[in-house]
Amino acid sequence: MNLKTYNVEAGFPSLDEARRLVLGEIRKSRREGVRVLKIIHGYGSSGKGGKLNHGLRKSFALRKKEGVIKDFITGENFTIFNPIVLELLEAVPDLRADPDLSTTNEGVTVLWLK
Repeated sequence: MNLKTYNVEAGFPSLDEARRLVLGEIRKSRREGVRVLKIIHGYGSSGKGGKLNHGLRKSFALRKKEGVIKDFITGENFTIFNPIVLELLEAVPDLRADPDLSTTNEGVTVLWLK
């Protein structure tokens, strides 16, 4: 299995809890051989992005810096016009069928696992 989706928003966790849950899911997915993990974190009801949206994306930047993940693509940048997405689509062609590709969904982030 190359692709997996994880809905962290579903249980309405706190930011700390969501970070912990996502890290656990990254570890589990890597063990399972998953290459792409799409995180559904929601956008937030404020109209400018909620705590999970901002907090998890900051966490993903740190995970990339630490080498835990290869890269991440925010939902609004998950388009065929993004060179990183094109590279990822080459590596995992099944991702072309993802319903969020080129839809500007700010409530998801796509993680490229190592």
